[in-house]
Amino acid sequence: MVAKKPRNRRDAGPAPARTVPPRTAPAGTAASTAQLTVPPAAEKATYPGQGFGLPEHGPGSVASMPRRVVALFIDWLLSMLIAYGLTHSQFWTIVVFAIEVYVLTATTGFTVGKRLVGIRTIRTNGGLVGFGWALVRTAILLTVIPALLTDRDLRGLHDRASDTVVIRV
Repeated sequence: MVAKKPRNRRDAGPAPARTVPPRTAPAGTAASTAQLTVPPAAEKATYPGQGFGLPEHGPGSVASMPRRVVALFIDWLLSMLIAYGLTHSQFWTIVVFAIEVYVLTATTGFTVGKRLVGIRTIRTNGGLVGFGWALVRTAILLTVIPALLTDRDLRGLHDRASDTVVIRV
């Protein structure tokens, strides 16, 4: 007589125990996972601009935020005076400001305010900003907030996007 096979799992009774071999890592894996840690930095930057090879103090060092803010206010006030003088309206101040910052940063790295407080914008390789990168930098600067978000080198998002740094003269 032949035994009948059950039709479904419920009728089959307890499932036979399966033996599964333990999982083992391939040879050499244990050693390589221990090496996935980040290597320590050769030297931590202790002051702004150190990563670019700039000095800590004096000419060529990264400009402080107070100097940058004073230069910004001088440029804004000058733009207001020019806009009011030409159009008898202050609504054109942003346009005058944008043109001043764009043209002067592209050609000299200075604006009137930066020149008065003794700071200058340069590329991180030491060259002039140029018209293309000055346009990027000015467009982002006009949105205000990105300029306030700085990194450890006191570079705002507009500086990082255009690969520039503001230094003391």
